[in-house]
Amino acid sequence: MVQGITGSELAKLIKSAQVPDKDYLIIDVRDEDWKGGNIKGSRNYPSQKFLSEVDDLIEQTKDVPILIFHCALSQERGPKAARIYEETRNALHDANHTVYVLQGGFLQFGQSYKGDPELVENWRDIIW
Repeated sequence: MVQGITGSELAKLIKSAQVPDKDYLIIDVRDEDWKGGNIKGSRNYPSQKFLSEVDDLIEQTKDVPILIFHCALSQERGPKAARIYEETRNALHDANHTVYVLQGGFLQFGQSYKGDPELVENWRDIIW
C-alpha cells in the first residue's frame, strides 16, 4: 500500500546515515517541469514514459526497501506512478519494501528547502 511522507520526514531521511540508491530512492516523475530543479539524488522517470520503463525500474530497485515518488504537486502523476510501481513490483517480487508519495510534491519541498544544497539542486526561481 502506498503511504504519504512529509517534506520534513524526507529531509530527515536524506540527511540521515541512510544511503541513496541502497536504502532508499527518490523517483521524480515530472516531465518537462523537471528542468526547474530537483531533490538531490533523485532519479527522473518522466510520467509520459513511466509505463514503458517501470519493469526496468523495478529490476534496478528490487533490493531498495524504501521508494519515494513525487511530481510537481503529488496529486496525479506521482501517486499514479507509485501505484503502478507498487502493484507491478508486488506481482514480480516479494513485498519487502515501502512505497511513499511525497505530500505537496516538489513544489512544496523545493520552496521549503531550496536554500539547502543537501536537499535541492538546480532550483530556478523563474520556473517556480
